[in-house]
Amino acid sequence: MQPEVEILSGLERRVDLVVSVADVEKQVQAQLKRVARSAKVQGFRPGKAPLSIIERSHGPGIRYDVINSEVGRSLEKVVEEAKLRVAGVPNLEPKTEGVPEGTMAFSATFEVYPEVSVPDLAGLQVKRAHTEVGDAQIQHTVDILRKQRATYEAREGRAAQDEDRVTLDFIGTLDGTPFEGGSAEKFPFVLGQGRMLPEFETAVRGMKAGEQKTFPLTFPENYAGKEVAGKTAEFAITVTEVAEPILPEVDAEFAKSLGQAEGDVEKLLADVRSNIQREVKSRTQARTKASVMDALAAACSFDVPKALVDNDIESRTAAAREELKQRGVPNAESVPIPPDTFKADSERRVRLGLLVSELVKSADLQAKPEQVRARIEEFAQNYEQPAQVVAYYLSDRQRRAEIEALVLEDNVVDHVLSKAQVTDETVPFDELMGTA
Repeated sequence: MQPEVEILSGLERRVDLVVSVADVEKQVQAQLKRVARSAKVQGFRPGKAPLSIIERSHGPGIRYDVINSEVGRSLEKVVEEAKLRVAGVPNLEPKTEGVPEGTMAFSATFEVYPEVSVPDLAGLQVKRAHTEVGDAQIQHTVDILRKQRATYEAREGRAAQDEDRVTLDFIGTLDGTPFEGGSAEKFPFVLGQGRMLPEFETAVRGMKAGEQKTFPLTFPENYAGKEVAGKTAEFAITVTEVAEPILPEVDAEFAKSLGQAEGDVEKLLADVRSNIQREVKSRTQARTKASVMDALAAACSFDVPKALVDNDIESRTAAAREELKQRGVPNAESVPIPPDTFKADSERRVRLGLLVSELVKSADLQAKPEQVRARIEEFAQNYEQPAQVVAYYLSDRQRRAEIEALVLEDNVVDHVLSKAQVTDETVPFDELMGTA
């Protein structure tokens, strides 16, 4: 009689499995005899130890493996006949009550994958991002490159303004007492770049070399320095130098400093344009993909297996700890990271992954070899020797799989865009590039 699969709640299932003790012992004895033929036991020639001794040394392990194998086969048969897809590893518990003589009984509890149906794509509302790349955007980028290579000249009597390099001494106190990290001498920073807190920069703006000022500053509640977070300190500052930025001319030397070996300014500008166009394309595609994925996620609400969510949480927690280690945070391995930190996002990721998989299958959106090669060739243009990059990615299975995953996502996005209600969204260049 086929065991009955019991629905516990949601995606959780349970089934009782029975294994014949005689069948288990038959297999155990057969394996013990095979082991005995070559087993090396002290005091006996190889293969000549009595079976009773082999039983004591190898029996428990062999018996455990045989029982697990038999239970696994029984569960596999039940799952196959019930047409279920098991998510995660089943939990097996031995049963002791109501077990027929000559048998061993186990209760297997497991989760199954949900039934996933693709929503009506025509009802989705998504935004397709677009950003203009013209001469103004090229000039803006060149100006940023010039500012990154600026030199500074001290100016007597100059009132500090954004982009100037200001050097100063400062002392911060709480209730009249200096605090750790609140003082410095001959401290330089470029005004307007956000390196200092806004209130600090506001106080410095307009000051000249030799001038002094005392002002209050309230630290944000989430400030990294716990000693001063959320508190109001008093700062006394003395400006020692205000230096004006001197931007390099866009000439041959400037071109060479950016890797244009011949110093050809026109070629440099062409390279800048090409790089910007690639970056804008990548960022607008990412923005559009996010809109598509958000719309898909909002259109489905099926249950997801807890086992898959837990796996995702574990993966993200490990990644978070690794990032803390890279940033030099002490005790990164033991810093408390509550599971709920990632739970909602992990549930969304798992649900979206299951939906995308179903969409790929139903609409035949698998990545094609020619698509993968084209994407690799496009990516390789970011390097000095594109051909070598292409060869490397095509020959490395893991790297190729990464590109295949990207192409598959592109196929999903294109498919949804072809069906959904699409609104074209013009994103300002500065906003897209994060330079606003």
